[in-house]
Amino acid sequence: MVEDDVTIERNPDGDSVDWTELHTLLKDAFAFMEGRIDPPSSLDAMSADDLRRKARVETLFVARHNGHIIGCLFARDEGGSLYIGKLAVAQAMRGQGLARRLVNAAIRLAKEQGAFGVELQTRVELTENHAAFAKLGFEKVGESAHAGYAKPTSITMRLDLD
Repeated sequence: MVEDDVTIERNPDGDSVDWTELHTLLKDAFAFMEGRIDPPSSLDAMSADDLRRKARVETLFVARHNGHIIGCLFARDEGGSLYIGKLAVAQAMRGQGLARRLVNAAIRLAKEQGAFGVELQTRVELTENHAAFAKLGFEKVGESAHAGYAKPTSITMRLDLD
């Protein structure tokens, strides 16, 4: 892939997004978590229409190559920080810096909004995600448990902005 062949759009027009294609990208990208995390991902209960609704209240970044969605990230203001979630890159496009480009797009948004940092949560079991986010400059700042769980199920990571 040539980097110039990939576009990253912020808040693309809803009619330009194939919501089924976006949903499929996310389901494929998150499939490795099945059976590894407890509780299951919130994505399991989401439909393509739910993603469309999510994009109405959050900022959606979409990466495209040859007109196809190959990556995405959702972001929302959390009162001083920008929370990012549902970061996904198509399997065939991994290892080429696309996740970094998506996160950098979110960092630009955070700076525009005057945020002090960018935060995310990743599941305790997904140590490879912890390492990937650390490479992007995120540091672990906390742990939390989903409702009904006594032990931590997620870790919070933050990238402080200067």
